[in-house]
Amino acid sequence: MDPCFDQQAFGVYVHWPFCAAKCPYCDFNSHVRHQPVDQAAFVEAYEREVKQMAGLAPRRTVTSIFVGGGTPSLMEPATLARILEAVASAWTVAGDAEITLEANPSSVESARFAGYRDAGVNRLSLGVQSFDDRQLRFLGRLHDAEQARQAIGLAREAFPRLSFDLIYARPGQQAEDWERELRQALALAADHLSLYQLTIEPGTPFFDLQARGRLEVPDSDRAAELYELTQAVTAAAGLPAYEISNHAAPGAECAHNLVYWRYHDYAGIGPGAHGRLTIDGIKHATAAERRPEQWWQAAMVAGHGMAVFEPLAATEQADEMLLMGLRLAEGVDAARYERLAGRPLDPARIAFLEEQGLVGRTPRGSLRATPAGFLVLDAVVADLAA
Repeated sequence: MDPCFDQQAFGVYVHWPFCAAKCPYCDFNSHVRHQPVDQAAFVEAYEREVKQMAGLAPRRTVTSIFVGGGTPSLMEPATLARILEAVASAWTVAGDAEITLEANPSSVESARFAGYRDAGVNRLSLGVQSFDDRQLRFLGRLHDAEQARQAIGLAREAFPRLSFDLIYARPGQQAEDWERELRQALALAADHLSLYQLTIEPGTPFFDLQARGRLEVPDSDRAAELYELTQAVTAAAGLPAYEISNHAAPGAECAHNLVYWRYHDYAGIGPGAHGRLTIDGIKHATAAERRPEQWWQAAMVAGHGMAVFEPLAATEQADEMLLMGLRLAEGVDAARYERLAGRPLDPARIAFLEEQGLVGRTPRGSLRATPAGFLVLDAVVADLAA
């Protein structure tokens, strides 16, 4: 067995696909329903799929659960409790497992925080996105800045751990504006922040606006300036980047996301959820039907809504490990890549990228992207994997 395959790191991702409104930048698998979702019916399908996944990957110890979406905080706490109970019945859940729920800062959702804590959630991830009301309206958010501040305060009282997200590199955003907003965030933050540059994804309203010349985001030079500013300000505040877009005090990193980035196994539950499961020594990719009602029907009939279940070739695993691991400040173990791929990374390519100042070595000898390399990471990964 690959010594980097840590049986103690096993995650469960639960996807709740429903939202009150679709944000114009969002290309996630999220759906708006104008009638109340039948949570009692859907939760039974989740229970069935959990059982199915546990049959594929039995006797694992769950070290993290992440409930994402969509907007999971539209679930009643009792619905979430049933899903978490299903996970605990199917696998062993470690006593110190990290259990994260994504939530929005609206007053309706904030009112459920105590119920989520009682259900077992010990880490909340809030989709704040901005502390500027005008920008929140531009981003299609349903809360205002004051609701966000109130929700952060309530979350810090209810949960042992808290993170929240902000989006920057917005149209017309100046460095001084972003620094002011970022410092507001740091004053409110606990020990983790997720800071994402606005990206314009195909199929979104923002993509259509950009195509018509009605939306212009900062160019690459301005985006790089904002990124570098972000790194400097967060590091000085004691929350350095441990991944391209995620910042934490030492020891406060998101354990569940590290499962992804370190290329460990995780089960994906719910509409559109993806997973990676090692079965009889072979890592498999799983992906569920994206459409909620079709997923529900499949899960109720077959016990699962999987639309993809396929073994990954050794080279595919190695490339995925490289793609995920180079997002981390800790980098990747080149020897692990060689074990997976059956061939080493090309020393000449590494040397070239080192000469360009795009990759380097950590004190432990891992290969990592430099700050300059992070700005062009897709190109770095493509060059190394070629």
